[in-house]
Amino acid sequence: MSGGSRECNGSRRRACAAGIPVVRSRWARRALGLLAALAFAAPVGGCYAPQMLLLKSGLDSLRTVVDTLVVRDSIAYAAIDEIRREIAGQRDVLLSTRASSGSSTQEVFEQMGRLEGKLDEVMGRIQQQRAAPPAQPSGPDQNQLYDEAAQDLTQGRYSMALRGFRDFIQRFPSGDLTDNAQYGVGECFFAQSMFDSAATEYAGVGDNYPAGDRVPAALYKLALSQEKLKQTAEAKKTLNDLVKRYPLSGEAQLARERLASRKR
Repeated sequence: MSGGSRECNGSRRRACAAGIPVVRSRWARRALGLLAALAFAAPVGGCYAPQMLLLKSGLDSLRTVVDTLVVRDSIAYAAIDEIRREIAGQRDVLLSTRASSGSSTQEVFEQMGRLEGKLDEVMGRIQQQRAAPPAQPSGPDQNQLYDEAAQDLTQGRYSMALRGFRDFIQRFPSGDLTDNAQYGVGECFFAQSMFDSAATEYAGVGDNYPAGDRVPAALYKLALSQEKLKQTAEAKKTLNDLVKRYPLSGEAQLARERLASRKR
């Protein structure tokens, strides 16, 4: 065994005998080596200001190493941030302490050992997350998007409802609720007395989704929009078409009553 190795093992044995934890982290080893040398070189009595400053320098070196770690996930970042706060707190303790050099040095080594453990835990988390496959983003929920737009319409937030329904149609062009969303667009315009635009959207329900369950309601509201636009003949034709195509629907009954009132 070489002389350098015997001296290194001797230093490690002296550190263990003094109750100083042996830190294996390559990030903290250089800073702890400085502190260990100081701990055994410091005299029993006298002025300890230079030794305390060197201890502070060692902690600052460890803090610099921690600050250079590239942490990309929020969990690891939070753990590193906790370590930074603890290191800053220990530096304040070193600057204000009145304790003896031996007791202060022992406390610093214990604290740095805990910090090294936290660093190892953080690095383990980073390695595990890098090895794990990336999580697939979940798609938007159809029912939730539609319900939000419908709620905006019910509560009079027409511009928000309009954006919500149009976004729904774009995301789910063949969804189960797409014909309802198309009808909702017409409702947004009708509620704002924009009958020309409303008529276009109501007509789009039957044109684009002929098998949808909102076609009877869309035809009836199309007729109402045409009446508002003074398009009497077109409105009558739409009502008759509604009765013919969907005779058992509730909207067909309303259409019959409206047609009967015209004859009086």
